[in-house]
Amino acid sequence: MMPELGKYAVEVLSAYAVSLTLLAGLVWLSLRRGKAARAALKAVETEADKNG
Repeated sequence: MMPELGKYAVEVLSAYAVSLTLLAGLVWLSLRRGKAARAALKAVETEADKNG
């Protein structure tokens, strides 16, 4: 299943690892910012409900 990478196997696999790590980091940051945005929106909506 694994293709033969030859003498560049380390470089190719390292590039895959770095790419996947960066992608996972972007997903994590996106989820974290989404959670913060939801909390901020809820706070604004709660304040708006109090003030009518």
